[in-house]
Amino acid sequence: MKISIFGLGYVGLANALLLAQKEQVMAYDIVEEKVSLLQKGQSPLEDKEIHEFMDRKDLKVEFTSDFEAAVKFGDYLIIATPTDYDEKKNYFDTSTVEDVIEKALAIRPNATFVIKSTVPVGYTLEVKAKFKTENIIFSPEFLREGRALYDNLHPSRIVIGEVSERGQQLADMFKANTLDQDTPVLLTNSTEAEAIKLFSNTYLAARVAYFNELDTYAESRHLDSRQIIEGVCLDPRVGSHYNNPSFGYGGYCLPKDTKQLRANYAEVPSNIIGAIVDSNTTRKDFIAEQIIARKPRIVGIYRLTMKANSDNFRYSSVQGVMKRIKAKGIPVVVFEPTLEAADFFNSPVVRNLADFKNMCDVIVSNRFEEELADIEEKIYTRDIFGRD
Repeated sequence: MKISIFGLGYVGLANALLLAQKEQVMAYDIVEEKVSLLQKGQSPLEDKEIHEFMDRKDLKVEFTSDFEAAVKFGDYLIIATPTDYDEKKNYFDTSTVEDVIEKALAIRPNATFVIKSTVPVGYTLEVKAKFKTENIIFSPEFLREGRALYDNLHPSRIVIGEVSERGQQLADMFKANTLDQDTPVLLTNSTEAEAIKLFSNTYLAARVAYFNELDTYAESRHLDSRQIIEGVCLDPRVGSHYNNPSFGYGGYCLPKDTKQLRANYAEVPSNIIGAIVDSNTTRKDFIAEQIIARKPRIVGIYRLTMKANSDNFRYSSVQGVMKRIKAKGIPVVVFEPTLEAADFFNSPVVRNLADFKNMCDVIVSNRFEEELADIEEKIYTRDIFGRD
């Protein structure tokens, strides 16, 4: 089968490399520099499995910046473009998805689309009506940044938002390219598939928020947070995943997905969903207050990224902490090797780690790294278990 993919972020590139094991793939992106890197066999993203797959010679994938060629190539056109949350509209900005559909239909009126971008609940039905076509299918992704291809090779489940022979064909194609042939497959209606995505990510955010609030309580009462968390998580009904305290949930998916789900609840009675969103703000307030209480002269932010082995710091929780500290007039400097700019939101970026350590009397690190071990007395972190 021939597959075209539009958008080469984590979702798009992971899907392109996954499917290229058995299918013919043409992957498109509007950013020519990114396409050029990929054509040279270089990944623009930090992801172990993606780097490994880029070295393989047996994959049937080509990368292009020719939109029309990509539209004409595939039996299915997979859309994996970014859908950021618009705070003013309380809605995902789905313009990139609609732009691909509109332009592709002008070239190929009978094209069949598979939306992998995260969208609001009810979106697929709306976009089908808007473009007067039934050839739009939503299929959610459940990927972690930095482990996107791994999670595609070993998926927890495959969800296709269409209960039909075509939906089954799509599911079979994805499953055939995974390494776990016992992966559960679920065919649902499109709106239910959209809800699965948002409720799944909001549940993960709820776990992060829960253990962060537990940690806030322990810190406020001078208790050992680790002992409490370990005791709670030994209950198999709770488990020990997503239990490491942090500065708040962040990254590309959880903040925007929780806000979108809250917006979808506009006229539906609820308490929990809104509380999850609010809890993340409260946690950042608490973390900032703890740091400010140390009366630092200069605060250092060690890494803007959410986790180790990542080059992405979109919506990372430490940025919210950083803004709160600066609002109190405390100077902040940043150590972030992946950042080329001389400053980040008017805070200087320091390139030399030794200089960074010397100039700061408090260093804020969402996750502790061994290269900070020599200045442990300066470190403020809530990383208890040394993992994401």
